[in-house]
Order: sequence, then C-alpha cells, then structure tokens
Amino acid sequence: MNVNRFKELIDICEKTGEPLDKVVLHWEMLDSGLSPEKVVKKTEVLFDVMKESYEENRGKNLKTLVGLTGDNAKKMLDYLPFAFTGERVFQAVTIAVTIAESNASMKRIVACPTGGASGVVPGVLLTLEKYGTKREKLISSLIVAGAIGKVISLHASLSGAQHGCQAEIGSGTAMAAGAAVYAMDGTPQQVADAAALSLKSLMGLVCDPVGGFVEVPCVKRNAAGAALALLFADMARAGVKSVVPFDEVVDAMAKVGRMMPESLRETGKGGIADTPTAKNIVDVFSRKFKI
Repeated sequence: MNVNRFKELIDICEKTGEPLDKVVLHWEMLDSGLSPEKVVKKTEVLFDVMKESYEENRGKNLKTLVGLTGDNAKKMLDYLPFAFTGERVFQAVTIAVTIAESNASMKRIVACPTGGASGVVPGVLLTLEKYGTKREKLISSLIVAGAIGKVISLHASLSGAQHGCQAEIGSGTAMAAGAAVYAMDGTPQQVADAAALSLKSLMGLVCDPVGGFVEVPCVKRNAAGAALALLFADMARAGVKSVVPFDEVVDAMAKVGRMMPESLRETGKGGIADTPTAKNIVDVFSRKFKI
C-alpha cells in the first residue's frame, strides 16, 4: 500500500468498502511492521493514559515551573454548570486545559501530537465518552486521528520550532476534529473536511511561549483547539465541505511555516513573548533563579 496522502486513504475506503480505521491499520502495518492487533493495543494504552491523566489531575491546583498557569482548569471545572457555550463544549475545553496544565507541571500525558498541544485530542475524545460514545469507537477514532497527524508529519511538521504553533495546536485540532467526526459515524470525506477546516482556521498561528516555557499562551490555546475541533466536526457532519482538500491545506501550512521568521518559532523572542509584561516575567524569573 503506497500511501502518503489522506485522499489515497479515502480512495481505498471507497474502492474496498473497508472502514477508514481498518485501512489506516493496514497502512501502519506496512509502514511499521506492527500487526493491526498490536497497533490497536498500543492505541488503547494511549487512550487509557489520557483518561488517567485527566482523572488524576481533575480539579487540582497544579504547580508549574514558572507558575503562570496551573489553577485555570480548576476554575473552569467549578464554572462548568454556568458555561454560556454549553456543557459539552466547556467540558471539552476544561479537560484540554487540565491535560495541558498537567504537561506544564511535568505530569504524565500523551504527546498527541506534542506535549504543548497534548490537551486538544483528549479534551474531545473524553467528552465524547462522557456523552455516550463507546470505548471501541473512540479507539478507532484515535487511530484515524493518528493518520491525520501522520499525513501532516510527512508533508509539513508537527513541531512548533519548525512551523510555528499552527503545526502543534493546528495539527492537534485537525486530529481531534477528524476523530470526532469518525466517532459520530461520519464518512472518511467528512473526516478530511473537518481536519481541513480546522487547519485552515489556525494557519499562521505563531509559536511564542513566554520565556520559552510551555505555559503562556500554550495552555489556553489547547482550549481553543478543543472548542474549534467540535465546531468543525459538527460543520463537516452538517455537510459543510472544505473547498481546498486537506492534503493541499497541509502543503499550504508547510509553506507558511517555512516563511515564518525564527522569532515566531518557539524561540520565545516574538509575538506574546515579546510584550513588556512577558519580558518582565522572564526578568523576574531570571533574577529569582539567577539564570
């Protein structure tokens, strides 16, 4: 199976009648040598770690290195019954921030696709589980999410240092949106549309962590990614298509990433990291720890 584009996976599904997750498993077997059963088992472990990470840190004030975050998820959990955006969306963003703050406090998380963007996919999947989606379907959806991330990694990057935050939160949002569509019995084309709509909407997002630490604005961008993923999943299921196919959106993202100056690629020198407040935070931290 000579595949490296998402459209090729869709074509195989249409030609063979096989479900998308099964086609992805065969692709992975030919690439990695791992049997489909082994890949499913590994995916189940990753899903379980996502759940454990959330359950262990849910509602806690977490201590992070710089202390710029760590108590936001608890505030959000307390506010959940009053959320104007609705319980499902706010549940997803609360889980996303919990996982992202867990990452910032060096807790165990699944880097899906990276540590900085680790909250988006579990935010969406664990919310779907809470509202009735079966575990088996979520595992299949996480396998599909992996295929979306793999295509992005083959033709662009998942690294903020290489292509900015569009490659991290943008990719995580595309993966989560595609997974949500698949979990809700959407078609392979709808999965691709949701992923494309997500990546287009976050194209150009720069990577500008204050002081280079994965706290501000990284943690709260996970919330944005989870909310957008659910939004674009619903739009795709409603029949809204991406005019530009997912594979071409990935190519465009790579081009934008290559045009980004170094200051906007995880160096902590541009964007939010270059504001007076951010510089003052870094100065205080440096003097405190004599860096």
